[in-house]
Amino acid sequence: MKVNRCLSAIALCAVLVLAVACAAPAAPTVAPPTAAPPTAAPPTAIPPTVVVPPTATPKPTEAPKPTGVACESLKNLKLPDTTITAAESINPIQESPGVVVRGVWASPASAHGTTTVDVPFCRVAGVTAPSIGFEVWMPLADKWNGKFNGVGNGALAGGINYPAMKGPLGLGYAVGSTDGGHKSPSIVDGAWMMGHPELWDDFGYRAVHVMTRNAKAIIEAYYGKAAKYSYFTGCSGGGQQGLAEAQRYPADYNGIVSGAPANFPTRMWPGETWPSYVTQKSVETKIPVEKLPLINKAAIAACDANDGAKDGLITDPRKCNFDPGTLLCKGADAPDCLTAAQVDSVKKVYGGLKDPTTGAQFWPGYEPGSELGWPGHIGEPFVIPQGYFKAMVFNNPNWDWKTFDFANPKDFAILVDADARYGPILNATDPDLMAFKALGGKLILWHGWADQNIAPRNSISYYESVVADQGSEAETQKFMRLFMIPGVGHCSGGAGPDTFNALAALEQWVEKGIAPTQIPASKVTAGKTEFTRPLCVYPQVEQYKGTGDINDAANFTCVTPK
Repeated sequence: MKVNRCLSAIALCAVLVLAVACAAPAAPTVAPPTAAPPTAAPPTAIPPTVVVPPTATPKPTEAPKPTGVACESLKNLKLPDTTITAAESINPIQESPGVVVRGVWASPASAHGTTTVDVPFCRVAGVTAPSIGFEVWMPLADKWNGKFNGVGNGALAGGINYPAMKGPLGLGYAVGSTDGGHKSPSIVDGAWMMGHPELWDDFGYRAVHVMTRNAKAIIEAYYGKAAKYSYFTGCSGGGQQGLAEAQRYPADYNGIVSGAPANFPTRMWPGETWPSYVTQKSVETKIPVEKLPLINKAAIAACDANDGAKDGLITDPRKCNFDPGTLLCKGADAPDCLTAAQVDSVKKVYGGLKDPTTGAQFWPGYEPGSELGWPGHIGEPFVIPQGYFKAMVFNNPNWDWKTFDFANPKDFAILVDADARYGPILNATDPDLMAFKALGGKLILWHGWADQNIAPRNSISYYESVVADQGSEAETQKFMRLFMIPGVGHCSGGAGPDTFNALAALEQWVEKGIAPTQIPASKVTAGKTEFTRPLCVYPQVEQYKGTGDINDAANFTCVTPK
């Protein structure tokens, strides 16, 4: 262990020396175009918009030209193993004498969907070998806040995350995204894995790093100066990407927001298939979807008041001792009760996937309070893990999940072997964040307790592994903080307060040294705020003060549980 720690220290010194050497890189060179840059042309198709006379709407002031280069000239930018496929000025605001036409630009389609943009910007797209697609969107020079925001993908990636790029661009960030190294019709489609092991590394960790390296060079070329701060934000698959960046490329970002990270897929994907195995054994073991509200209501009733307020939220499900056996039918099966087999299935979903020989936890279960999100897991298995099983575990596109027995030690050994073989490629579970910490990096990790896809306790397990590596919680919280959010589903949704600004909290921490002790959050429905809550730094939890409106965050405090 001492030898490993010494080697780690030597590696850290190397990272610090490299970071200092790279702190002020030479501006990327732009090859001179063969002809004068063309003037920006209006988009080929601008949707019909309202025509507003200048007397009613002030004419937009002309933005100063960037001190770097013209957007179109970035087509000639030379980057390692990279081809710039597009460099174009996008201006949805079209002007002619006497009128201003405010339109929108529609992004290309991708596995993540499309979006529309209504502000001018410079769009650069490219591909880095073997097939890592990326885009960088940059606001006009006078609108740029001097920062870069890399945004993550969801699920299995497969396309530029255009919807996630829109918001940061509108707030003045230069923003970048990657397709994860492959293109798919859907982010849940795993067909690309089959027969293409060269793409696995790009998906697991390389694509975001390449996008980040390219984006920083493009930004510096366009503006004539580098971004002052770089941030990464992502949830689910994007959360995994953020942790992989902190672990493998600690100099890429000053701060990272990692939400509900899918950072342990070699265990998570079998764990996400476990509920289907449990419930689909027979007609008797199935949990009728119609009974999920019954189970959810009973779980909340049993544990809602643990934080002192009956607000429909379970603050810490680990303290919830709900027994689904209380719903056992006294006679025949009925809509308002559970049969013995159904009770057993619910308990096994809560319990998670365990080693059938040792009983050791392989992947945590879903929590009391998450039941309304179970429909996608208790029928046919969750679709995302199937690509992993078919392409990587069994190398068989026709593999049938019903032929696999999680309770059979020989079958379970296959999962353990796959975990060992593919973990170094896909997982982002390394607790050693010493280099990221030494470079001044800050990390906000968060997870909703009612997550119906990725077991919330996985984030706690990773956080606690970092605490163990750092030697204490105090040392860990100098650069990393975890927020567990009651009632919130996977990345959003659920009954809990899922509207909050983790990036703003991160910026205060990175730029001003103000570490977040709480993050204000709210539940917003149809544009109306239903209630507010403080998000507490783990291991603290929210506690009602005993008086005042339970819909007001001011009447809650963060306390360390006994």
